[in-house]
Amino acid sequence: MTQVWDVPVHDSTRVRDARVAAEGAAALAGLDRSRTADAVLVATELATNLLKHARGGQLLVEAVTPPGGRPGGLVVQVAAVDHGPGMSDVSTALGDGFSTAGSLGAGLGTCRRLADDFDLHSVPGRGTVALARIGGPARSRGRREPAPGPAGTAAPDHSSGASPAFTARVGGVNIPFRGAACSGDAWTCVRDGDRLTLMLADGLGHGPEAARASMTAVDEVQRSPHLPPAELLRRLDTALRGTRGAAVAVAQLDLRSGRLLFAGVGNVGARLREGDSWRHLLSRPGIVGAHRPTRLPETEAVWAPDRLLVLHSDGLSSRWAPPVDPRLLSCDPAVTAAVTVRDAGSSASPVRDDTAVAVLSPTPPDGP
Repeated sequence: MTQVWDVPVHDSTRVRDARVAAEGAAALAGLDRSRTADAVLVATELATNLLKHARGGQLLVEAVTPPGGRPGGLVVQVAAVDHGPGMSDVSTALGDGFSTAGSLGAGLGTCRRLADDFDLHSVPGRGTVALARIGGPARSRGRREPAPGPAGTAAPDHSSGASPAFTARVGGVNIPFRGAACSGDAWTCVRDGDRLTLMLADGLGHGPEAARASMTAVDEVQRSPHLPPAELLRRLDTALRGTRGAAVAVAQLDLRSGRLLFAGVGNVGARLREGDSWRHLLSRPGIVGAHRPTRLPETEAVWAPDRLLVLHSDGLSSRWAPPVDPRLLSCDPAVTAAVTVRDAGSSASPVRDDTAVAVLSPTPPDGP
């Protein structure tokens, strides 16, 4: 099931909880002692930053599949989210020698060096999202080999002898309802040749049985990434029999032609940014594993450098506003997902369910 450590960081005692969360996620990811220590240091520093510079915030820690269909085992993802004052000079904060007062002195620059993937988005007066992923073997002599491709980028496939014409990155965040140990939502991304398939499932209700349904969907997608969205949903309907069932959305991008196909069943939302406008991609009513509709039409769209696809469960309000900051197009998609969740939430609209958001975005020309 999708185990997520949702750590509210509002006093110094929670920094220890951040360390414990990183250790737990590292154990799930199978990291060795050295990389576990790196994950703990990153989580500790990001939690301390929340206290020192944002008067608190939220730390989300989980073991996730390497983004973009990248091969390999699980990695630890740490996202620090706040509504604090934000930063006017992000480059300075990421530089060597800059550290938070009273912290370990590591600073965001060291966090960036320790992580396989690191990104940060900040807006003065609105807050900051910092994200790091840590995985792979132990470091050698203080240095690690470069990560296999940019953060979240679909790994290159050399079997055809030619590079795909299009690129894309995938990332997401998952927040359990009321701080539960597991989420009933799950998402995955799988690369098969030139096909990049993104799936988000929302198991009915929440808790372990909802998680079992959504993780069954994840397992089946990882076995069948060659299938187009409508056919994959039919396969999932069979696989989810005997579970509570789930709302499921599937998006599949052909990296060679730039053709994007979408199909969904149930109340998983999907919005596609096309230039300066946002388009709703509609799912059919029903429940995968219980009441699948007879017809499963696929929506087709064209992928381009200005596109951004957001899939989300109904833990995110249906009236959420799409991100407007153009810088998010070049951010790690998991950062975009975290910003989306943060900006959609308020004390007047409490979350009523697990919340998962997965984002498909283009790869910036010079990498993220």
